Amino acid sequence: MAGKNGAIKLVAGNSNPPLAQGIADYLKMPLAKAVVKRFADEEIFVEIQENVRGADCFIIQSTSYPANDHLMELLIIIDALRRSSASRITAVIPYFGYARQDRKPGPRTPISSKLVANLITRAGADRVLTLDLHAGQIQGFFDIPTDNLYASPVMVRDIRERIPLDNIMVVSPDVGGVVRARGRAKRINAPLAIIDKRRERAGESEVMNVIGDVAGYTCVLVDDIVDSGGTLMNAADALLKNGAKDVYAYISHGVLSNAAATRIAKSKLKELVITDSIQPTKDVLAAGNIRILPIASLIGEAIGRTAKEESVSSLFD
Repeated sequence: MAGKNGAIKLVAGNSNPPLAQGIADYLKMPLAKAVVKRFADEEIFVEIQENVRGADCFIIQSTSYPANDHLMELLIIIDALRRSSASRITAVIPYFGYARQDRKPGPRTPISSKLVANLITRAGADRVLTLDLHAGQIQGFFDIPTDNLYASPVMVRDIRERIPLDNIMVVSPDVGGVVRARGRAKRINAPLAIIDKRRERAGESEVMNVIGDVAGYTCVLVDDIVDSGGTLMNAADALLKNGAKDVYAYISHGVLSNAAATRIAKSKLKELVITDSIQPTKDVLAAGNIRILPIASLIGEAIGRTAKEESVSSLFD
């Protein structure tokens, strides 16, 4: 398969092999032969084992746990391809780690997502393709073209197939996610409610109030990242106390650190639906109320359009 910038080559890091293979299957092409391994002292070694000179290369690598290892893998793969004379290098980052550090929350603190953007650019990437950034302004942190894909079409399709739309309400778990939730509610012609939340410390949240009448509705919480799961579980409890019939959650990136999956399995959430932008752990797969939505076709289509110099934004019109 070839695009306008040379033959297409898909190179996978170690962060999410099943997703990389799914993208390759969608595009009906093999993953490039490459070795990404570690020496005894944990230094990362990369070797591209086929000719990529003049090729349009796409590196598929989420910067998920362990975030620093996977980020270094991405940077070293970019460098290996650049030194192998690839014509163009696109970093395909389904989950962009460090995205939550997108501003200075206090004095003498870093903006780490900008630092990571600089590292990817200086390593030699020509463009970036990612999914549901935590904040849209992160696109501006990159000095190279950056496409932010949205899982919304995939999720809306799933909601329409599984939940009756005549009695559904979309809920934002915090004030910061209102724009995202409003967009989802508009797509399914549903009303919107908001959880007013006060976060006392990182990783913990306390629900204060539900803005909107949720009594009798099937509520669908919408967000971009679920990490500890505390926000979702507290929100579900608050919605049910206010008369909601059932509570679902549709979240783009299932970070689900530590024992989050186990806690969610025991929670009052009817179902948590996440994409496979991050490779699910055994605990996630074992949880009875967590379901995975595949996004290989979405990312694969975006890669194909990028290679052909076609519109990517039209995927979401």
